[in-house]
Amino acid sequence: MPRYEYSCRTCGDTFELSRPMAESADPANCPAGHDDTVKLLSTVAVGGAASGSAPAPSPRGGGGCCGGGCCG
Repeated sequence: MPRYEYSCRTCGDTFELSRPMAESADPANCPAGHDDTVKLLSTVAVGGAASGSAPAPSPRGGGGCCGGGCCG
């Protein structure tokens, strides 16, 4: 089940809730009981090199439908 991060506008606390995606936009009460909260945008890391460099070229020349080997 996805986790969503929220911030309370009343006390400034941030908290996470596990809830179905269909309920991600529903109101959420902070742990202190306040109901003036806002859902925060989260960033997700998705594999790959952290250095930011381009991937290495294929040893067969790269590109094409299967690494450049079948496209003339």
